Amino acid sequence: MGGATQTIESVLDAVGGAVITNRSFLDTIMTGIIADGHILIEDVPGTGKTLTANSIASALGLSFSRVQFTPDLLPGDITGSHIYNERTGEFDFNPGPVFANIVLADEINRAPPKTQAALLEAMGETQVTVDDETHQLPEPFFVIATQNPVEQEGTFPLPEAQRDRFMVKTQMGYPDRSGELELLNRRADRMSQAPTVEQARGNMSVGELQRTAENVRVEDPIREYIVDICRETRTQDSVEVGVSPRGIQRLFEASRARALINSREYVAPDDVETVSHSVLDHRIVLTSEAKIQEVSKEDVIEDILSSLDVPAMPGR
Repeated sequence: MGGATQTIESVLDAVGGAVITNRSFLDTIMTGIIADGHILIEDVPGTGKTLTANSIASALGLSFSRVQFTPDLLPGDITGSHIYNERTGEFDFNPGPVFANIVLADEINRAPPKTQAALLEAMGETQVTVDDETHQLPEPFFVIATQNPVEQEGTFPLPEAQRDRFMVKTQMGYPDRSGELELLNRRADRMSQAPTVEQARGNMSVGELQRTAENVRVEDPIREYIVDICRETRTQDSVEVGVSPRGIQRLFEASRARALINSREYVAPDDVETVSHSVLDHRIVLTSEAKIQEVSKEDVIEDILSSLDVPAMPGR
């Protein structure tokens, strides 16, 4: 546990030194990575999402690639394609940018659904199939996708199946006043280089962090609490589609990861509550009436958390 704590703190400190944002946002990103899940960041352009993804990759010592999603982007531009080799007279596979440990799918909802779906197999199976030929992706493999708010012009809503593939969804938000002053100070010195991040100190790899999280204890009352939260989403009048069984598993995995970030060997109710919004909000579909009444997904999850009894932790 001590090695995991040291590594996590080192990564968060390294990224926090380059990216002007709050610690809770970085904790959510690390939760997704430790829980071996993909991450969706929704925010307006210019808040530092690209720098965040690149910094995380650098701090963890992982390969990184970026795909700018546009309306004319084709699936083959992501997965790769076969190119004719004149020397051998055969078609050789030319890997696309998806072949990296961390892939930044920038402004994913500016591409049409067919292109968005090109990531589905990669995110679900850690492989891509091109011309009936399957290629394994590197391990570990994470997609950090950014999307603009759906109200912006030229965006396409993510299909429900694609949203469900993301472990967590979060928002970066605007920096506070001191953070924006720091951005100006950096910009004022045009001779200074953009912030860079070196590989963080620590003796544990991403895979070792994930395996450590697998050993975090989850007592039966906490497991029941996780299931009850998710099942309650299916009983709400304002919800058309509740959390799926996959969502229950993701909340379980994210809760263990958050406990590890909090340097604990067991999951507490606070861990579950802390990750509930980032794991569950994007998985539910509201009814048309609820949208008219301006009921938010956040409100639904918050009401459920308030209505359920918090399990006691014997001996804690």
